[in-house]
Order: sequence, then C-alpha cells, then structure tokens
Amino acid sequence: MSRMKPTRNLMLVLCPMLVLGFLYYSSGRLHLHLRVWGQKSQTEMDNVFAVGRVVASALRTNNPSQTCVTVYDKQGFLVKLDGKLPLDLMYKYGNLSKGACKQGFAAAKMTAIYPKFTKPAPMFLDPNFKRLTKISSYLPPFGIKTQERIIDVILSATQNYGLGSELDSLSCTKCIIIGNGGILSNKSLGSVIDEYDVVIRLNEAPVSGYEKDVGYKTTMRITYPEGAIQKPEHYEKDSIFVFSAFKPLDFKWLRHMVFKERLRGTEGFWKSVARSVPREPSEVRILNPYFIQEAAFQFIGLPLNNGVMGRGNIPTLGTVAITMALHNCDEVAVAGFGYDMNTPHAPLHYYEKVKMSAIKESWTHNIAKEKEFLQKLVKAGVIQDLTNGI
Repeated sequence: MSRMKPTRNLMLVLCPMLVLGFLYYSSGRLHLHLRVWGQKSQTEMDNVFAVGRVVASALRTNNPSQTCVTVYDKQGFLVKLDGKLPLDLMYKYGNLSKGACKQGFAAAKMTAIYPKFTKPAPMFLDPNFKRLTKISSYLPPFGIKTQERIIDVILSATQNYGLGSELDSLSCTKCIIIGNGGILSNKSLGSVIDEYDVVIRLNEAPVSGYEKDVGYKTTMRITYPEGAIQKPEHYEKDSIFVFSAFKPLDFKWLRHMVFKERLRGTEGFWKSVARSVPREPSEVRILNPYFIQEAAFQFIGLPLNNGVMGRGNIPTLGTVAITMALHNCDEVAVAGFGYDMNTPHAPLHYYEKVKMSAIKESWTHNIAKEKEFLQKLVKAGVIQDLTNGI
C-alpha cells in the first residue's frame, strides 16, 4: 500500500479543524467551554449555518491546493464569485465555436453559484396553472390565490401559452432583457440586440426613434396596468403582450383589455392606466407570478410580510424578467440596467430628459439589495451586462 503524502495527511487534519473553527468563530461569541454551544439561541445557530454552509471537499481529493470550505451567504449564493467555469462546464462549453448558443448555460452557471436553483418553471400561465403549487397559496403579486376563476376566463380567450411555434421549437435560445436606463443612450447596441432570439422589453419604453441604441425587434413586452403604453399607436406591430399582476384589481383590468370592454372606473390604481391594448387575445400572456415570488424571497431576500405586498418587498419588473429568463433561456443578457446615483445630472431613462436625481426612495422596492443580487449574476457570468451598468 502506497504511503499517503504528508500534505494529504496535513489536509485531513486541518480541514475539519478549519470547518469547526469557522463555524465556531462565525457565531460571533467565542467561549471557553463547549457547554456554551448548547445555550445558544436557535436564531444564532441558524445564522451561523446560513452564512457559512460548509463543504469539506478537500477531504475527498488528492489536490491539497483545493479549498476545503465552500461558503454561501444567507440567501444560499456562493460567497466567492468569479466568471470562471467549473470543470464540468468547461468541458461542456469550452470547445463550442464562438457565438454558438450554449444550451443550458444560464441554468448551469446559476446552479453552480446557487445549488438550490431548479430550472423547471413555465414562463406563462396555461389552463393547468392550478397545478403550480408554489403560487396557489399566495395572493398577487406572489401568486394567484382568489384569482383562479378570472384567470380561467382570460386563458380561455387567449388560447396561446408559449412564445409561438418558431421560438418554442428552438433547441437553444438566447434572450436579452432591455432595461429603460439612460445608460443605453449613444451605445449603438441596436444591431447587437436584434441578434438575440428573444428580446424582452419593459413597460412603456419606446422603440420607434431609438432603434440605433435599442434595436428594432420586440418579442415580448412585460407590463402591468399602470406601466402599459397608453397610446395604441405607440405599440410595435408584432410582439406578445405579457401581463404581470401586482394586485387583484389588475386581473379585472386585463379581462377588460382582452375582451375589448370599456374600462369605466380606475379607482384602486396608483396612477392612470391604459384603456385599451391593441392586441388580439392570442397575443396576450399572463406571466407566471412564481418569478416575482422567487426573485423577492429566495434571490434578493426581501421580507415575506406574510406573503402580502408591503414596504420594500417587491422586486422591479426588470429583475422579475431576468428571473424568468434564467428558467426559460439558455443564455441571458441585459442592457440598460443600473442607476448611477453619483451622476445626478445623467438621464434616468434613454427616452426622456428626466435626470437621475429624480429618483426617490421607493416604498415597494429595495434597490440596494436588488443590485447586490444582480451583481452576483454578472460577476459569476450567469448573465452578460452589455452596458456595464450593474
């Protein structure tokens, strides 16, 4: 029997010691007696293991240089992030020709930094939406509770629940989410954006007149009543209207839009809403609210608030769209994301003259925590940021 190398012996001794020392130190209270461990509150112990989940991988390898502790933050993301591919992904994607679509890439990279990630999550609701247990017990915006009947009525009219036969048949799909930030101005990214299979736009952000920077193509436009384009002539000719509900009243609005009914009162909306949407029912989709739930509670770590919309627990629509893309696209890119508060005189949006200084503290969003999440995705190479604003 061959003798074990001295470095291997050393690792076998040091790794368990480092693991225990890390957990013990992370508790924030160093004590001289082991009995103190039994006196710690459950919250303290939960924090220890949430901040540092330990994997003693070096105990199972002959590579003494490999780190023996893998640390995750309290949301479950790898603390040490870089854009390098793990070995298994390097073998899978390393030999592909430049520009070739990397099948399963976004989900694989996401899983590498967030092991709890599971890919299956339909983009839109279909007639079998009640089978989606993760959304059945939450009210909008995190679920569909109390809205099942009206959703059935709407879906019976739309009768389409995917991106369309051409896109749904692709074996590998590249998606890009276009944010509305002023950082898009004068970047001349239009032709690059149009090369993506799926181009996702948000709310009322215009295309006409800005094609050089934002492109011509629009696959879908995700919005809600207060964010929808209000002038029918401003809609692009071909795109899917994707509805995201943030309150029960929003579904009533959508029913009026789908069935071309006159919208009478607008009480309950926080600002004016579109009174008609120039789309046929077959061009309307309902976004799966699971993406709002997952982005808020799992990815960003916003307060649950008993599953009800409250102060600082709603993700922005851009982050919701990115979350959706991580589940349904093979490669994910963004452009036009990020607000730089150090440049108060810079344009807030690419299509208007409002300045960055106009941003006020949001009641519903936590921009700082959301930015931390997006930075993780960019740093780890899960998504590509074409305008480097995140």
